[in-house]
Amino acid sequence: MKKLLIILTVSLLIVFSFAGCEKEEEKLNIVLNVKTPALQMNALTNDEIVDSYTFLKSIATLFEERYDKANVTVNVMQFEKSKENREILESFNTPRATDVLYEEFFNMSTYIHSGKVVPLDDIITDEIRNDIDDSYWENGMLNGKTYMIPYLGMQNTLCYNKDLFRQVGLDKYIADEDIIQNWTLDEWDEILSTLKAKLPKNVYPMMMYAANSMGDTHIITLLRSHGSKFFDENGRIHINTPEGIAAIQWLMDYNEKGYFPTNAETLEIDDCGELFYNKQLAIHINNVALDATLRKCGFDYGHVNFPSIDGDGFNSTFMNGFEVFDNDDAEKLAVAKDFVKFVYETEELLDYSAGSIPVSNRVAKKFANELVSRQKYIDNSKNGWNFTANNPAWRDVRAVFYPNISDLLEGEMTAEEIAIQIEETCNAAIEKGYAESVLHD
Repeated sequence: MKKLLIILTVSLLIVFSFAGCEKEEEKLNIVLNVKTPALQMNALTNDEIVDSYTFLKSIATLFEERYDKANVTVNVMQFEKSKENREILESFNTPRATDVLYEEFFNMSTYIHSGKVVPLDDIITDEIRNDIDDSYWENGMLNGKTYMIPYLGMQNTLCYNKDLFRQVGLDKYIADEDIIQNWTLDEWDEILSTLKAKLPKNVYPMMMYAANSMGDTHIITLLRSHGSKFFDENGRIHINTPEGIAAIQWLMDYNEKGYFPTNAETLEIDDCGELFYNKQLAIHINNVALDATLRKCGFDYGHVNFPSIDGDGFNSTFMNGFEVFDNDDAEKLAVAKDFVKFVYETEELLDYSAGSIPVSNRVAKKFANELVSRQKYIDNSKNGWNFTANNPAWRDVRAVFYPNISDLLEGEMTAEEIAIQIEETCNAAIEKGYAESVLHD
């Protein structure tokens, strides 16, 4: 009898053992495509994070190690901004389809209207929701649903090379403290004319470009310089006004006076960035992420807002964060959502946002002493503006906006003609976006 019990016990152990193996073998194998454009980034807690790609690779490593609902392989893919349509919209229903996207909200918002981006309210716990201010959440919501989860607050201003300013006698415009300055339009005229007159011929006063849509938000902000709000109350572009035409003429005059690099219509923002780092450009774009790069390069530089008619200046404020795509695979979609949720529930990963402007109140409080240099951006938030008006076709708008600036710089059209052309081309894209908008069920 005892021998029979032993045999039965061993048999049951073997059965359970096989059952366990079968259960393990039944665990799904999931491959996630997590994509990002090249975005500069810094993390106080991890020196290896220098951009969005290394940030996502770090998340992927931990997620693959710790996730126990499936066997997950995370493919982190970085794409050139100029190839975004191919990487996102044209990858639908292919093996390269995007499951998770980390990017700037003003690009991501367009994809919500493709019908592929899913609401994420079901993974946002009360703890996650309460750790981020409502103003950040609102930028990722549509019709009461959250389609984009913010991770970093971003703010674009301008910066200037203090050495070049000193070289031409513009010392009075150089700030001694670490602040974001504002100059009146008259002061801008004096600064740029002095730079043009006294700098060597191969050194230019201010950035300008129109070869593609990259950096177009900065040009749009410059078009608000003379009082235009750029949008009307319905979110359509309204630049054919005295204020809008004045800003266009202002840029045309600056171009004719040689304040911009030669043949700026053939340049892209990265070309101007290279000029700035080579000290061949006095004024260029700056933001939180670029600060660290400038410091590493040994630049002595100052910050200034985009010009405005009242002298208070503008900055373009936006966020970086996550959205998830439904590629008709329920299991993969669940894992993609868990990937994003994992970021916000893992202290180590959420802490990576300290280095830019964290949207997490807990992170901001935890690293308050280390983020003192970011306070100027927080104080400058009052000068920010929504440069998309939350319309459903911002990428399409961008695709037709920059050729108008190329026409502006070529100087073959009047300011009035440029204003009419901007409205016609951009508003047609907006109307098409509303007509074709489809939201995920």
